[in-house]
Amino acid sequence: LQDTWFSVDKSMRAACLRALGPALPRQPFAALSSAARRGRKKLDPAAARVAQEAHLQEALRLVRACAVRGYDEGVSVDVHLNVDAKRTEERVRGQVMLPHGQGKTVRVAVFARGADADAARAAGADLVGAEELVAEVLAGRLDFERVLATPDALPALAKAARVLGPKGLMPNPKRGTVVTEVAAAVQQAKAGQVEFRAQNQGVVMVGLGKVSFGADRLADNAIAALAAVLGARPDRFRGKPVHRITLSSTNGPGIDLDHHLW
Repeated sequence: LQDTWFSVDKSMRAACLRALGPALPRQPFAALSSAARRGRKKLDPAAARVAQEAHLQEALRLVRACAVRGYDEGVSVDVHLNVDAKRTEERVRGQVMLPHGQGKTVRVAVFARGADADAARAAGADLVGAEELVAEVLAGRLDFERVLATPDALPALAKAARVLGPKGLMPNPKRGTVVTEVAAAVQQAKAGQVEFRAQNQGVVMVGLGKVSFGADRLADNAIAALAAVLGARPDRFRGKPVHRITLSSTNGPGIDLDHHLW
């Protein structure tokens, strides 16, 4: 386990130890496979996937055993990238469709007019409108997690940029949130499509779901998330190991993965 383990609340640490028994490692979590380490021959894609799944299964067993707060904690993965997120050309952001979603209801707001607005409502959007919805946002309404917009609604939406921008909700063509196929975009957002972006320190955090998902579903989501995040790096960084990959539950200690497997 990483250093955060030693600053964990004593009662939680004791419960975690009881759950894990002798399986809890005293040193930082080590890889189950010695393959794909620096300076060694890389595995072919099929073998790499097998090694990644086995590695994640064991790490998730530790994460789930340490989730002892008495409620269904969330599980997330933090990727410490080898990029400088402060440089425009090295910023990493994108979207990923998690195979099993995140286990939570996502409220979607769509800024559109006419037939596009009707399509958004039919697809299950929670809030739909143009100027009237902009007015509600400016008045303080922010009870949604995803925002989509059609190109013709952008001029009206510009007024709300100062509200939506700081929260990372302002639609942007580069992020895929300015759409023409409104129904498909809404369905994907409701089904588990997750946006991610690197913070100033080059760290990307992606929620993978709940502890109750089980190791198999969480591992599937983790593999999809890691593939999307690593694939979104600039070309010159692809194929190179990142600095660190950590799994954790909401209140549990971080479990370091062997980042050379990715």
